[in-house]
Amino acid sequence: MTGNERPEHLPGRAYKRELRRLQAELVTLQEWVRAEGERLVVVFEGRDAAGKGGAIRRVTERLNPRVARIAALPVPNDRERTQWYFQRYAAELPAAGEIVLFDRSWYNRAGVERVMGFCTEAEHARFLRQCPVFERLLVEDGILLRKYWFSVSDAVQEQRFRSRLEDPTRRWKLSAMDLESITRWEAYSRAKDEMFAHTDIPEAPWYVVEGDDKRAARINMIAHLLSTVPYHDVPRPDLELPPRPPSTGYQRPSRDLQTFVPDRSAELPR
Repeated sequence: MTGNERPEHLPGRAYKRELRRLQAELVTLQEWVRAEGERLVVVFEGRDAAGKGGAIRRVTERLNPRVARIAALPVPNDRERTQWYFQRYAAELPAAGEIVLFDRSWYNRAGVERVMGFCTEAEHARFLRQCPVFERLLVEDGILLRKYWFSVSDAVQEQRFRSRLEDPTRRWKLSAMDLESITRWEAYSRAKDEMFAHTDIPEAPWYVVEGDDKRAARINMIAHLLSTVPYHDVPRPDLELPPRPPSTGYQRPSRDLQTFVPDRSAELPR
């Protein structure tokens, strides 16, 4: 797709209907992971403003946060910078019955660190050698590892950046480093291609998600994830609401003794 082409967007009604169906399947997947003691890791990488965050939110929206959690690590501190590079990421890996979604991951070294000069040439080369070994060890140990790369055209990326600049509720999603991705578009492309050449391995392949249409990207990514995991429905206990017992005569304190928040909603036009 060229930078001037505009995709035909997925209609909202069809998107919501299919998303609800897929989220119900994600709950089934979650219960299977918990019941069978599986460990699922999903890596989200890609261009800035390609839709990774929105996809992660839709995946986790209906899931139990005690089972499925998001790992979004901050910049390493002074101590962490002296550790083996993969060490702090390994600490975030799931135990039995857990799902971890990496909102960016160890691939920071192959992307932003490489392009922005935050790592040395030697550190980058070492990462490209060690990463496939690291991921093969995860898979060999039984972890279900899925890696998604969200792609976006340069024109749509710029449009989304402008929209964030103008929206006070989303301005926080934009940083000076994000804007660097416009002027360093080719450098990021080169870094991504080099990363794929070394880490797109049979044991843990990359799956590319076209992100110009955010709705379609979310549907496609979730549907693909579900298709790659051999989950099944697990028996659940039959639950029934018990009858409410009759009152024993207990008298509640007066509501006047409590402080309630003001009813702001009553002032809104009906």
